[in-house]
Amino acid sequence: MPPKKEPVISAFERKRLENIANNNAILSGISSTADKIIPKNPSPRKPRSKAASAPRVKREPVKQESVRPTRRSGRLAGIGADDETLKRKLEVEAEAENEKAKAKKMRVSGDLKLGDIGVEGRKWENGVDGLSLLKGLSVRGAQPGVRTFTDDDVEATTDKGLKDLRLRMGALKLYEKWSVNDIKITPQRIYSMAFHPTEDKPIIFAGDKEGAMGVFDASQPVPEVPGDEDDEEVEYPDPVISAFKTHSRTITAFHFSPTDENAVYSASYDSSIRKLDLDKGVSTQVFAPAAANDDLPISAIDIPLSDPNMILFSTLQGSLGRHDLRTKSATAEVWHLTDHKIGGFSLHPKHPHLVTTASLDRTMKIWDLRKVKGSGDLRRPALLGEHESRLSVSHASWSAGGHIATSSYDDRIKIYEFPDAGDWSVGVDLTEKQMTPAHQIAHNNQTGRWVTILKPQWQRNPRDGLHKFVIGNMNRFVDVFAANGEQLAQLDGEGITAVPAVAHFHPTMDWVSGGTASGKLCLWM
Repeated sequence: MPPKKEPVISAFERKRLENIANNNAILSGISSTADKIIPKNPSPRKPRSKAASAPRVKREPVKQESVRPTRRSGRLAGIGADDETLKRKLEVEAEAENEKAKAKKMRVSGDLKLGDIGVEGRKWENGVDGLSLLKGLSVRGAQPGVRTFTDDDVEATTDKGLKDLRLRMGALKLYEKWSVNDIKITPQRIYSMAFHPTEDKPIIFAGDKEGAMGVFDASQPVPEVPGDEDDEEVEYPDPVISAFKTHSRTITAFHFSPTDENAVYSASYDSSIRKLDLDKGVSTQVFAPAAANDDLPISAIDIPLSDPNMILFSTLQGSLGRHDLRTKSATAEVWHLTDHKIGGFSLHPKHPHLVTTASLDRTMKIWDLRKVKGSGDLRRPALLGEHESRLSVSHASWSAGGHIATSSYDDRIKIYEFPDAGDWSVGVDLTEKQMTPAHQIAHNNQTGRWVTILKPQWQRNPRDGLHKFVIGNMNRFVDVFAANGEQLAQLDGEGITAVPAVAHFHPTMDWVSGGTASGKLCLWM
């Protein structure tokens, strides 16, 4: 018989068969490898001997070691198992990183020369040359740009004195030498702000959330620009701003010495109070807890005019402290007033034995420092009276005329009137009627996570004798109010693209500042 012919296989079929063979070879290889690792018929487990089943001897508990820094993987780093030197090097690096993270939160002790701690950046100068400053009832959500006080309100004012005041405050204009976008006074979000009390020129201090202090002299001249001013390619110089890292955490407050124009005090969440000497260019720590690891975040500070050596402070732990600057920090008196944080407090400018506090416990309280009683944790000044709001109270501020202004998360600004506060006897009990707000103003105070809390700030010693305060507005304005609750102005201007939440009045002049979450300064004069 003739030989049987092999069937003709197409190229496609041949390739398919080759793939099947290759896949079978791969699968058989995986199967044989798996059999070596996991036997198909594992040997049965041997029964335990009597000795093995005897009761175990009770051992002493192993002492738990403190958690060590996380080690890096030597295998991923390409280090051999026996290379102990390189392994130890990685452990040392991990410990150094952990220590670096801790150091970011630790307060800085000792003196700081400003020439050594300048904040770098294109808009800030390093060194102290730029710091020689004293020489030579329902509320809607935020609606950016929507005014809640207009020219029509001013025109409709029938009281001549009030109308004149509204016209004067409304005439304040946004600073024009540089745009708001160019005056980045701090690297991060502004948490605190203050004017230097000098009337010669506006000098503004600002503190941000990472402990940097920015200083801006608004009287500085604009440098001349070479070439054609109409040339769009000409780069205009930035303003001179001095910025220094004086604290390791958020700077929450500034205060100026009543007797030394060169002394600027700042407080921080890093539990310290520092004094900046503008003349010497040195920042000195004047208060910190006795133990280096004690956490006492400071929320506000104040100094009585009658005793410039005494500084008072409030904390996020619900305490109020008093410290004599001529003594060591360990001698400071600290009174626990509440189990909730105290967000702000102030002294009566004319009667500094009277203190008002604002707390997360939803209360505004008035205390008398002339009568401190109790012992241990129960030792505290006499409580004269309190008023409870529906939600937490952010700040309480005394005016020289005896008014207290508060802001709270119930979307109210409340104004209390105590014209006879100087006549109160020691430890007097204020009635519920006395502690009832005389005026309430509907005001959106819902700042959320990214906007600094809105706080009313009085003009401490107004030249015109008319008591008024400022507060940020969520619609990107700064509001000005009189002591009787009447709105005087709503300050705005071109280029304001964020909420000027941190608003402040110059102590005597009609100058107003506002600070934003991007570290920008708004200034009205």
